Amino acid sequence: MTNLAAEAASVGNPALNIAIFVAFVVITMTIVIRASKTTKKASDFYTGGGQFSGPQNGFAIAGDYLSAASFLGIAGAIAVYGYDGFLYSVGFLVAWLVALLLVAELLRNTGRFTMADVLSFRLKERPVRMAAALSTLTVSLFYLLAQMAGAGGLVALLLDIEGKTGQAIVVAVVGVLMIVYVLVGGMKGTTYVQMVKAVLLIAGAGIMFFLVLFAVKGNFSTLLAQAQETVSNSTDDAVAARDMAAPGAKYGISNMSKLDFISLGIALVLGTAGLPHVLMRFYTVPTAKEARRSVTWAIGLIGAFYLFTLVLGYGAAKMVGPDKILAAPGKENAAAPLLAFELGGTIFLAIISAVAFATILAVVAGLAITASASFAHDIYASVIKRGNATEEQQVRVSRITVVVIGVVSIVLGILAMGQNIAFLVALAFAVAASANLPTLLFSLFWKKFNTTGALYSIYGGLLVCIGLIVISPAVSGKPTSMFPDADFDFFPMSNPGIVSIPAGFLLAVIGTYIGRRKVENAAKQAEMEVRSLTGVGVEKAVSH
Repeated sequence: MTNLAAEAASVGNPALNIAIFVAFVVITMTIVIRASKTTKKASDFYTGGGQFSGPQNGFAIAGDYLSAASFLGIAGAIAVYGYDGFLYSVGFLVAWLVALLLVAELLRNTGRFTMADVLSFRLKERPVRMAAALSTLTVSLFYLLAQMAGAGGLVALLLDIEGKTGQAIVVAVVGVLMIVYVLVGGMKGTTYVQMVKAVLLIAGAGIMFFLVLFAVKGNFSTLLAQAQETVSNSTDDAVAARDMAAPGAKYGISNMSKLDFISLGIALVLGTAGLPHVLMRFYTVPTAKEARRSVTWAIGLIGAFYLFTLVLGYGAAKMVGPDKILAAPGKENAAAPLLAFELGGTIFLAIISAVAFATILAVVAGLAITASASFAHDIYASVIKRGNATEEQQVRVSRITVVVIGVVSIVLGILAMGQNIAFLVALAFAVAASANLPTLLFSLFWKKFNTTGALYSIYGGLLVCIGLIVISPAVSGKPTSMFPDADFDFFPMSNPGIVSIPAGFLLAVIGTYIGRRKVENAAKQAEMEVRSLTGVGVEKAVSH
């Protein structure tokens, strides 16, 4: 295993990898600086002035959504676990149907900058905005945690960095770059970076897809058989016994692990429609029709990419092997870069790794601007200043928040190094589906829904979900846990969605009936219903 670790850690040319990283940063920073010249108002900083077309926003959504988890985590999960790893791809893709059918157009018609704009439209503004902002910050931090963890493992592999200190420095550098991108370019700069990154990522994954298929003469059955043969020759008896084409390698050992799989699936499918950084992208287009078009484009791009991951994962299992993958810095997250090295050598590895690095930078920038906008627009302007903050003050507070979020995410990312980032992102989806989705859906579709219901749903969903995560095997009790030496995993499942998501919906209903004597604004409710469904009056949301 020591020889394998040394072999996995020495792939590529660190100097070439650094050169391509720097070239990407210079190019994207130039784009961001140019975009910053047109960023003058709060709407420019938060939503790019709503000037992007549906296809442009579709590419940006794909760039925002196809995170390091999609490229590194899923490919690694398929390479090591086979069928069970592909479940992440299925869940992440199917989730977009929920966002398209239930959320995208209605959200665009009702809000202005953040998710809280929709939730506070007909409910009491200050308490609901505070709750929504805290939920947004929590989900964004969970997602940032995953991206930072991915950055540490990826760059450690490419630059031949050994030890946690070197990986921690890499995480810090990514955090600093993220802060600079957002401070300089705002949403416009971030959107352009995401569009560039989406093209690079899908093109890079597509090239690897065709190279793997070319190696097996286009026969997917041959690829499966050869991947299974490599896995069966593993030095780890547990890995060698896995059937890569059948369910059960990760989620089939016991009834509890099967429940964990169901929980994961529910969280993935329902989580997207509650992710604040995805919801915020719907405000960067001028009309609800363009919001719908952007989601349609995003589904096409994301669907193609997730089909690629199936071949990439089995290709990595065949050409690299699970032993070498698990011995590398970053473990499962190293599967895609190691496959790139096998397919095209040092230069191709450097290019694909730069794409993965671009993926991380673009996603963390999008998350940071969402979290900072939520704090500045919802907490500072609406709660602290009671609506009396100027646009300049909001943007200034937002920039300060970006720095604070960057520092916190660096610290948490260092703690999460070595975790599978697809799994970490699944936790963010569980929080979003538990706290945000019930409140959004009830606010849009249930006339009786009130402020008490919203507060019960958001705070209750957050507390239940995070509480279960803290006492789950994700945090302690296993060698793969965040704190492997501790043991307080009283909740047996790694993903709490199967409990926390129904709890969020139930608490929304309970809170609504508890607070039913408090009269809400019926006129506002009627206006919201008309605006969300027809778009009439939407100009009020974007003109002030």
